[in-house]
Amino acid sequence: MKQKRTTIIAIANQKGGCGKTTTAINLSACIAEKERKVLLIDLDPQAHATVGLGIESHKLEKSMYEVLVKPAVGFREAVISTPFSNLDIAPSSLSLSGAEIELVNIIGRENLLKDSLCSGNFAEQYQYVLIDCPPALSLLTVNAFTSADYVLIPVQTHYFPLEGMKQLLNTIEIVKSRLNHHLEILGILPALFDKRTNIGKEILEGIREYFKNKVFNSVINMNVTLVEASSAGRPITVYDRKSTGAKDYRDLCGEIFNIVE
Repeated sequence: MKQKRTTIIAIANQKGGCGKTTTAINLSACIAEKERKVLLIDLDPQAHATVGLGIESHKLEKSMYEVLVKPAVGFREAVISTPFSNLDIAPSSLSLSGAEIELVNIIGRENLLKDSLCSGNFAEQYQYVLIDCPPALSLLTVNAFTSADYVLIPVQTHYFPLEGMKQLLNTIEIVKSRLNHHLEILGILPALFDKRTNIGKEILEGIREYFKNKVFNSVINMNVTLVEASSAGRPITVYDRKSTGAKDYRDLCGEIFNIVE
């Protein structure tokens, strides 16, 4: 076993609609299903991961906005236990969209998330912390990268924006060189794959050819049940544990365990 401490994984892609939040929710649930204690941090102001776990973000008294902007509020005040075993969430709300402006003049603003996680050794109660990043290369995303051990990058397989990927990889390298020397790419995850189409197969082949061993063997297939599960506020492992989506995310979970543990 390699893993001796909390493993922190940022799930990021600055392009929306690539399966980022779906991956954050369902990978978290699969890891929790394997008896690991998991914290999912929703760092996206759209709060889709929060809503996707059945939490009404507009009713929250404290969220990641307060954790980052108000020094007196820590993770212990904001984290919510979900109905799903071994899975907690640090929820988001629309207020988080204003955090970038409020934090811009703060000294050490790139380390606010890391400092909060480390405060009182909070993160150590979890074996895994997953961060759902906003769909932008913003201060919030930089905070996630500064805190993380790994970045997982979902890429949709019906559209392959290579220039956008280069920009994301460049940002990761800048954070690694200046703020977090231990940051590594965990893997690139082909998502929204439609095996019925030639274009899907061609793009998947192109991704594997370009990024080679950085690409996971696991692929997340296009699956309407994944959409239904998010709408129902439940992870796919609970909504339909025998579905293709549940199998795909369990496969990904096993592959990550092989790397990290």
